[in-house]
Amino acid sequence: MGSVHTRSEEAQVRTSSNPAFRNLPGTGQGGYATFGSAGAYAEMSGPTVDPGRAGVAERPMTIDDVVTKTAVAVGTAIVAGILTIWSGMYGLALPAAIVGLVLGLVLTFKPDWAKAPLVLLYSAVEGVFLGGITGLLESVPNFEGIGFQAVVGTVGVFIGMLVIYKTGAVRVTPRFTKWLMGAMIGVFVLMLVNLVVSFFTTGGIGLRDGSPLAYLFSLVCIGVAAFSLLLDFDQAERAIRAGAPARFAWYIAFGLMVTLVWLYLEILRLLSYLRGE
Repeated sequence: MGSVHTRSEEAQVRTSSNPAFRNLPGTGQGGYATFGSAGAYAEMSGPTVDPGRAGVAERPMTIDDVVTKTAVAVGTAIVAGILTIWSGMYGLALPAAIVGLVLGLVLTFKPDWAKAPLVLLYSAVEGVFLGGITGLLESVPNFEGIGFQAVVGTVGVFIGMLVIYKTGAVRVTPRFTKWLMGAMIGVFVLMLVNLVVSFFTTGGIGLRDGSPLAYLFSLVCIGVAAFSLLLDFDQAERAIRAGAPARFAWYIAFGLMVTLVWLYLEILRLLSYLRGE
């Protein structure tokens, strides 16, 4: 009966749209999370030992760990962004984007490295990147205050999706996950095609040129990023229920930062279209 129950649980596992969460301990082949039970986590990860105290089991992660680490990561990004805008060093946006991409890939594929120093460095670099872009837009006539509006919009979407998740208004089911993954793949493929075409023609295929199609695409991107938060919340809750060690709260904070950075950028882009009319 135990074997049948285990197979039944594994048949209902879900993947996160956020690639960062696919490598958390308790992740099976193909990127499917097996956080359905503490037993599954223990089977995949083995006993957890505090590296600082040999032979002493590390305490399990709690929701407070996730909230605290995520708040620190987001706060670091905000401070870095404000300092970048205040200093006027907008040229740091491009190198920060490159460094952020490298750090993001490293943390995604090396989850054991996701501790406070690297996660906070990633957050700071992304803050510089977002601050540089926001500062450049703020310096354009008629774009004053666009950064504040984007922050308010991002916070509003985050709170709204958290309420939706907690109330169960939208359930994170395997079908929902597959639909969202398909939508995300489609969005990134279109972004890539638009980027490649833009090297040869002005405006690419019209996804980022302020046209009605660009408005629609930005709204779709915001929607996909927003619903990705539901999967991120679900993965964090599953990790907690499975007894994941406290140190992985930093990894979950990193995963949420990835989604929030994308969401902020898309909201900022949409606001720039509206301000540019």
